[in-house]
Amino acid sequence: MTATPKSTMTDESFEARLGELRPRLHRYCARMLGSSVDGEDAVQDALLKALRAQGEGQSVDHLEAWLIRIAHNTCLDLLRSRARYSVVPLNDDMDEVSEPDEHVVEVSFHVFLRLPELQRCAVILKDVLGHSIDEVADIAQTTPAAAKSALQRGRVALRQLAHHPDETRLPLMSDANRQKVSTFVRLFQQGDFDAIRAMLADDVQLDLVNRLKLQGRDGVTPYFTRYAEATRWRFVFGAMEGRPAMLVFDSEGEGGSESRAPSHFVLVDWQGDRIAVIRDYLFAPYTLEAADWVRLA
Repeated sequence: MTATPKSTMTDESFEARLGELRPRLHRYCARMLGSSVDGEDAVQDALLKALRAQGEGQSVDHLEAWLIRIAHNTCLDLLRSRARYSVVPLNDDMDEVSEPDEHVVEVSFHVFLRLPELQRCAVILKDVLGHSIDEVADIAQTTPAAAKSALQRGRVALRQLAHHPDETRLPLMSDANRQKVSTFVRLFQQGDFDAIRAMLADDVQLDLVNRLKLQGRDGVTPYFTRYAEATRWRFVFGAMEGRPAMLVFDSEGEGGSESRAPSHFVLVDWQGDRIAVIRDYLFAPYTLEAADWVRLA
């Protein structure tokens, strides 16, 4: 990759471009990792690496490809550190050239996870993000011939896997955790934010994903104040990718909140009976694309 002078992009314009490309990076990472939530974590990690490289003076001639390469390597590191997923055996008859499926973007994230890494990378980059075979090869650090073969096999495999979902991938939700989050949602529904504040750990962390992070009881207080002032949101207890979650619906959207997907969701981590971390995806609506969610109440 040919370097260009750093002066071609200011720090402000660089960060602005990162923000514009963030949803596309998430489309890649979520499918590579089989999870919208884990995909967003990978995007945050990749963007931090990109900002660090920018601060050290590195500049590139194709920002999106460079960012996706960073995200690609970040995802591979995460997958290999977990080493808990296996590829489902498929039929060997996959050499026939296949065409992309127009519904590939709608396939659930976890289905992509069951493809071998190179096939997964090729299908996402080519059929979801629209990159060329040469760009796929460059990002995956392989040959165009290998990238094309992986794409063909991945397309066929994805069609097979989409009809045979992995029923064991969702973790069981403990009664204790279910009850905690259910209570959290009920208090939101009732507008009893004082009761929620009483449940906060002293060093509670709030992550308004893609916007800002706050810490401590006093720092987090404005978060609840703004929700208390809003009237458009409807809160429902549910699950996001098998994790207990608060699903948030927009009552002002077309069709009514009951007939649509949630506008965003909130995850809560606990420290005993205290709320340790709140992750609110209000400013990251792209995380809901093809994500698995379900109402539980």
